[in-house]
Amino acid sequence: FSYCFIFISFAAISQNAANDSYWISFEEAEQKLTEKPKKTLLYFYTDWCVYCKKMERNAFVNDEVKKLLQDNFYAIKLNAEHTGQIHFDGISFGNSDAKTQRNAVHDIVKIFARRNKAPIAFPAVILLDENFKVIDRRFTYLTTDKLVNFLKQTEGIN
Repeated sequence: FSYCFIFISFAAISQNAANDSYWISFEEAEQKLTEKPKKTLLYFYTDWCVYCKKMERNAFVNDEVKKLLQDNFYAIKLNAEHTGQIHFDGISFGNSDAKTQRNAVHDIVKIFARRNKAPIAFPAVILLDENFKVIDRRFTYLTTDKLVNFLKQTEGIN
């Protein structure tokens, strides 16, 4: 019985890892962008965000979304309240408000997800060109169809 449980657990973990194989870190993206420039998708979420969890359960596990991400983008997923350091483009980014604020947002999230006259909202999905310049941003739950359309809006993706 215990062997069966271990096998089933391992299979579930392996399947889950395969579903997330397109997610990379900022540090990995920096290296990959120098080797092969490609568009980048940033996905910022929080642990308390119900719509973030819903997107992860539905949109990000969809086969078409996974294929689009794997073939056309570097995809970076980051908990917006992450407290660790992120090294990118020769700069070290941290969560400067983590010690003084509850649910403090990481500084790198503030850079990419800030909005004029509106607070940052989650989930935040940001599309960047090959030079890491913002193409478009969404601060709402995206259904699978809306995420597919969001990803396909860039030139040359059908």
